[in-house]
Amino acid sequence: MTVVAVGKGPRVGFRYIQTALLFFAIVCAYFSRINVGIAIVAMTNADSTNPDFHEFQWSNAEKQLIISSFYWGYALTQLPGGYLALKFGSRLTALISILGSSILSMVTPVSVLSGEWQAFMAIRILQGLFQGMIFPSMYGHLAKWAPKNERTLHGALANSGIECGTVFAMGVSGLIAASDIGWPGISYVSGGFGLVWAVLWFIFGESSPQTSKFISEEERKYIESTQLEDDQNLKKLPTPWAAIFTSVPFLALLCVRCTQAWGFSTMMSETPLYMNEVLKFDIKKNALFSALPYLAMWIMSYIYVFLSELLIKKEVMSLSLMRKTFSSIASIIPAIAFIGLGFVDDAHAAIAVTLIVINVGVNSSNTIGSALNALDLAPNFSSVLMGIINGIANIIPIITPIVVAGIVGEEEDDRSKWQIVFAISAAIFLIGNTVYCFFGKTDVQPWNAPKDSDDKEKNETKEKNSD
Repeated sequence: MTVVAVGKGPRVGFRYIQTALLFFAIVCAYFSRINVGIAIVAMTNADSTNPDFHEFQWSNAEKQLIISSFYWGYALTQLPGGYLALKFGSRLTALISILGSSILSMVTPVSVLSGEWQAFMAIRILQGLFQGMIFPSMYGHLAKWAPKNERTLHGALANSGIECGTVFAMGVSGLIAASDIGWPGISYVSGGFGLVWAVLWFIFGESSPQTSKFISEEERKYIESTQLEDDQNLKKLPTPWAAIFTSVPFLALLCVRCTQAWGFSTMMSETPLYMNEVLKFDIKKNALFSALPYLAMWIMSYIYVFLSELLIKKEVMSLSLMRKTFSSIASIIPAIAFIGLGFVDDAHAAIAVTLIVINVGVNSSNTIGSALNALDLAPNFSSVLMGIINGIANIIPIITPIVVAGIVGEEEDDRSKWQIVFAISAAIFLIGNTVYCFFGKTDVQPWNAPKDSDDKEKNETKEKNSD
């Protein structure tokens, strides 16, 4: 391949608009995905929120099924989403993903009032089916739009929408539920936010710089020049399925993403219930304190972005060492916090909140540590890799609420049961990180641009020239 020397390029350009749109897409997705934890508390305990709205009498098992049901659909469309993004472009797949999910949010209140928890489960499954396409679309979009030397920066900025969306879901949802619009307002606000994003994306979103109407010629050439070395973004390469599933670095990445999913889903989905039952927080305090860790996570995500850029520019660390260091931070410290949390009761609620903040806030380094590793391994197939990873990793959030329900049962205020839940999460964190540190890599893999495809292309070029 031809190596093209490039400078720093345009400091500000339309690629940053694309990253901002991806950021807000993730905010929309997480707002509507995670608000279920607060919504269920409000819907089943009218005394803790606005009592003017209907209260449902759901068992803990039914509540856990509602929480996990989103991921039933979410896991199914990850790989198809990656394939569709590769075939039809990220603009269309991302639009369908957020638009479909937002419409379902808008119809949730009336559906649940008539169909109870079964209707809630059905809507959550459908939302998962739509949202399953968003991350494969995002990674495919980043591979096209982010210059090679800026992928960590743009990827981390876009992924910080996870923390922002979670803050909105955890913090704003409780306030909405306690307001005049009650728990139905949670669905209306999150759905409306998604509809606004869909309009902006339809206008400004574009699958690649080559098809964009707004990008400058200077910026387009800069992005293309940084991708000529090892990427073939505009060429239709066959997906190397066998090479992907036998790649040790990819399997190590898959392992750590699954273990991260276990720890994060345990903290994300079960924190409102733990705070309500064990720490005895009411819905307003529950929402605010549930959001606090994710506010810390959001802030820390930008600190990690700054540190990663500094470490790379100053050549303090190689990309591989940086990824593994940040992954270890995201696993070891949260594992310790999980263990400590299991020994804190409502008499020491401040310590519990501090441990939760440390757990979630520090864990945001996993984005730079491992989440962006798919872009390192194979930029051409990053949407497919994320489809596989998210498809498998998001089976985990289906399992964790079922495991929690099996361990805790109806004794939701029994701290000893939660100790077991948190100890399991800590062990899983450590196992996944160990595998990644030993076997993970950041080198572009040979199957990113298969040799036979290159040879075939060269032969076709020679034939055309000879004609």
